[in-house]
Amino acid sequence: MESAEPPAVRRAFPSWLPFEWIVAVRFLREGRMQTAFILVGVAVGVGVIIFMSALLAGLQGNFVRRVLTGQPHIQLLPARETARPLRDGPAVGVVLQPPLQRLKGIDQWQGVVETLQEMPEVVHVSPALNGSVLAVRGDASRAVSVTGMDPQQYYRIVSLPEKIVRGTAQIQATDMLVGTELASDLGVGVGDKLRISAANGSDAVLTVAGIFDLGNKGANQRNTFVALRTAQSLLGLPGGVTVLDVTVHDVYAAERVAQRITARTGVEADSWIKTNEQFFTAVSAQTTANTAIRGFVALSVALGIASVLVVSVVQRSREIGILRAMGISRAQILRVFLLQGGLLGFGGALAGSVMGALSLVVWQQVARNPDGTPLFPLELDPRLFGVALAVAALTGLLAAFAPALRAARLDPAVAIRG
Repeated sequence: MESAEPPAVRRAFPSWLPFEWIVAVRFLREGRMQTAFILVGVAVGVGVIIFMSALLAGLQGNFVRRVLTGQPHIQLLPARETARPLRDGPAVGVVLQPPLQRLKGIDQWQGVVETLQEMPEVVHVSPALNGSVLAVRGDASRAVSVTGMDPQQYYRIVSLPEKIVRGTAQIQATDMLVGTELASDLGVGVGDKLRISAANGSDAVLTVAGIFDLGNKGANQRNTFVALRTAQSLLGLPGGVTVLDVTVHDVYAAERVAQRITARTGVEADSWIKTNEQFFTAVSAQTTANTAIRGFVALSVALGIASVLVVSVVQRSREIGILRAMGISRAQILRVFLLQGGLLGFGGALAGSVMGALSLVVWQQVARNPDGTPLFPLELDPRLFGVALAVAALTGLLAAFAPALRAARLDPAVAIRG
């Protein structure tokens, strides 16, 4: 039976010192050149992973913020009207045509709001009324979309006050908000009057309380906002709403939450992922590509560590044989080389984390908009560095397993003879 630690080793090292750590560090110090090269390689790999991960996260976050800056995460809409045959099936030669979609509210929307507010995934809910009207000033007129909303609730979902360039976002029953393009087309400013006419014959004279800029010319030209009660009176839907805007905690889980909402309330729910399918597909493709690149970098790091330790086993066969002859167990030899792999991975990851953080700081200083502001905000998430350190150390251990197993299986007599 092999002794865990022979008397000679106990005399050479105090019992409280970790023997495997001493030998592992000594082996790494003796092969300084190899150790330095593999540490640099691991550091570069980890630095690349951190830089790309933070850059992609910032880029995706910026894209998502831009997409969601003027829309909710989920919208609940009334069911669309469909044509149904009067008999069991349509008569021969008869073609069913889809009916015109009338302005229709969500049935018992107050109860639906209460149900949504009870769901833990939901953050805010805001009822709104959307419709088409004609904005008239003098001889000029424009067909626009009007949104009636409660500012106190709606602004929690769409940060419209941040988009106001003139005037105020606070509106009363006789006020309205218009976009910069519409204000230019109609020649109106803050405090001017606009006549708003609906298809049902209702009209109202409203005061322009504020002018907004959504960052999109088309949106600034066709969107207007009024108080909810004003829209209900103008569009002939007293007490009703045509849409419930919802925000959720996890924007990337919006489609799953929308499906749960539909199943629970029976109201059709569309998420921003569904309405911006091409954009979300592009974001998913970026994530997949970044994951593949990180996987290949991690594989190259693992192969580098494994190759260095294989060479180390060959070069130190005689030392390993002597240690085995002194009574060192195979398990201890195995742990010595596993420790080397873990130290190489962890040490390189520490240097790589610093390298990645410095690269992000330099990039943020260099990549600027024409006005001098950062291209988009980057956040140095501490969890990213923690995961990088843990993954690098684990990769080092896994890469060292085969060389360590080979070292542990060396026959002492054969190893000493060389």
